[in-house]
Amino acid sequence: MAQVQYIGTGRRKSSTARVRLVPGEGKIVINNRDVETYVPFASLREIIKQPLVATETLGSYDIHVNVNGGGFTGQAGAIRHGIARALLTVDPDFRPALKSAGLLTRDPRMKERKKPGLRGARRAPQFSKR
Repeated sequence: MAQVQYIGTGRRKSSTARVRLVPGEGKIVINNRDVETYVPFASLREIIKQPLVATETLGSYDIHVNVNGGGFTGQAGAIRHGIARALLTVDPDFRPALKSAGLLTRDPRMKERKKPGLRGARRAPQFSKR
C-alpha cells in the first residue's frame, strides 16, 4: 500500500524547493544529503525547522526536499516556505499558528535589475569634475 505523503512548494529569491513530508522520526534530507552536511550554518538549520516548531510537529515527519537555484539563505527560506505549505495539507488547523509566525507569506524581495547607464542596479560610474 502507498505511504501517505504531503507535498508543498516553497520559493525565496531565485530558489525553489519541492518538499515532501512523510510520517517518520524527524530526518531532514535535502538533495539526497543530510541537512547537517547540506546546510553549513546552524542558524539556517533553525530557519528550516521554524514551521515544525510553530506547529509542535518537530520529530513526527521525515522531510525530503529537492531544492535548486540561489544560495544557502535563499534555499533555506524556500525550504521553510515549502514545509509550511506542506503542513497545511497535513492539517488545516495549523493555519493560525503558521500565519501568526509569518511562515505562509512568500518573501517578495528580489534582486533589483541593472539599469542602463549604471554599473549595477544603483551604482553609478565614479564622478569626476574634470
